[in-house]
Amino acid sequence: MSRGNRVNIVTLGCSKNTVDSQKLMRQLLAGGYRVEADSAGFADITIINTCGFIHDAKEESVDTIVRYAEAIRSEGRGKLFVMGCLVERYRNELQDELPEVDGWFGVNRPQEVISRLGLAYRPELNGERILTGPAHYAYLKVSEGCDRTCAFCAIPDIRGRYISAPLDELADEARLLADRGVKELILIAQDLTLYGTDLYGRQMLPELVRRLSDIESLGWIRLHYLYPSDFPMEILEMMQDNPKICRYIDLPIQHISDSVLRIMRREHDSTSTRKLLYDVRRMVPDAAVRTTVIAGHPGETDKEFQELLDFIGEYRFDRLGAFRYSHEENTHAALNYADTIPEKIKEKRVAKIMELQQEISAARNAALAGSVMRVIVDRREGLFLVGRSQHDSPEVDQEILITDAKNIEPGTFIDVKITGSSEFDLYAEFRQ
Repeated sequence: MSRGNRVNIVTLGCSKNTVDSQKLMRQLLAGGYRVEADSAGFADITIINTCGFIHDAKEESVDTIVRYAEAIRSEGRGKLFVMGCLVERYRNELQDELPEVDGWFGVNRPQEVISRLGLAYRPELNGERILTGPAHYAYLKVSEGCDRTCAFCAIPDIRGRYISAPLDELADEARLLADRGVKELILIAQDLTLYGTDLYGRQMLPELVRRLSDIESLGWIRLHYLYPSDFPMEILEMMQDNPKICRYIDLPIQHISDSVLRIMRREHDSTSTRKLLYDVRRMVPDAAVRTTVIAGHPGETDKEFQELLDFIGEYRFDRLGAFRYSHEENTHAALNYADTIPEKIKEKRVAKIMELQQEISAARNAALAGSVMRVIVDRREGLFLVGRSQHDSPEVDQEILITDAKNIEPGTFIDVKITGSSEFDLYAEFRQ
């Protein structure tokens, strides 16, 4: 293919896919292509990076492929390539149903995509990427895959075994991002707690965080997805002393009932989960604790659901997401358990959880009135600056709407005073 073609990379799914797309864009740019992200206009080549994790995400991926295929057919020109998790799971079925797609590529195969576009892969660019969102924060993917065997999860089947990125490479990548103006670095993996165990024989997350915090221009380091089992307690000690490490604990417990946790094949039980969560509150009392739970998993009776609901009311998580269980092909749960809980009951359970969490969030936010917070400014929206505190991650958590702040650029850290709140947002005024 000739150079100079316009390439549009459409990214669906999680932040790990975002990183993969951004690195692919850098390779294509180095090879002479013009690259864009999620563009609505016509492109000579469209590459869709898909998600295949849960039903809704798979449906969105298929709909997106069909939409772009129809647009290319209507235009009478253009190429369409599809990559990512959906392809890894359903390549054969997709090839049969969507013959208009010009190429299919699974996960962790950027070299194949680049070769198909007539380029040689450049390993010297491994740590480089094109940032496609706000320039002041970026995701740092520290590993691929997962070694956990959770009954409901298809990630190990899609992404393979856990593979850590070398410490030095991550530190170099972080420095490149910081040199480009990134102020907040968000560490992501399917499981941060295992980082380094495959390469170095021990948990290396604390050492990685130490190395990253030495980068002077980085203001915040945020940790996503810390598995409750094998939790590195040293991280809590570091949070106490290092203001660069966001007081933000993303700890997906999924459930609190021992019987459900066993069926889920989780490696933690109710006792260890409770102890860890209360240790977090004790050691870092100002930390925001975020979790996710699943309602309607096989084995969850009304009794187990009430146990989960009671615990959410007892612990009062700062941030919480609830998901309705559905069978995923080839997972342990799908192969071994019947999905007998009616969808209406699952939906009611999710609604009850979120109604309770809404009350908790409203009360927590109301208690912040009059307090002063350091925030990072994400954007301007009408009369407001929109920012986040260290307790809120972009795209998934609440925002702070700030008045009386002019000529302040995104990526700037400022102090604000909280003046009001709703269930999932705060209102503040700029403090000079």
